[in-house]
Amino acid sequence: MNLQPYLFFDGRSEEAIDFYRRVLGAEVTMLLRWKDCPDSNMPQQPGRENKVMHAQLRIGDTEILMSDGECGGQTKFQGFSLTLNVATEAEADRLFAALSAGGHVRMPLGKTFFAKRFGMLADRFGIGWMIIVPAAQAKAA
Repeated sequence: MNLQPYLFFDGRSEEAIDFYRRVLGAEVTMLLRWKDCPDSNMPQQPGRENKVMHAQLRIGDTEILMSDGECGGQTKFQGFSLTLNVATEAEADRLFAALSAGGHVRMPLGKTFFAKRFGMLADRFGIGWMIIVPAAQAKAA
């Protein structure tokens, strides 16, 4: 089994794809625009032809799916966060700064009892992110 997030950017997928490419090194592995839909029975809304019907991005070892959805311009990402587990504090600092630019810091990045570095933010699209550099794991007896 594989669990994949499917995010609806309500008309801002193109901007999100560019942002995640630049910040996270995301690779677009699939992109289908409404005008290129192979199913002629799918309802086409005027003005949505160039919007993203479906896209797939690879970020590290994870694939994220996305769409422009209804293209209403009102994204509402609530009740979840995506988590980036990174190996170094420097990488955590870089990603936290880049993802939070134009967004909102929910918890500043810092040392915690469970991590060398941990912080929470919402990016410019409202996607919640948690960035963590795990503390060294204790060896099991």
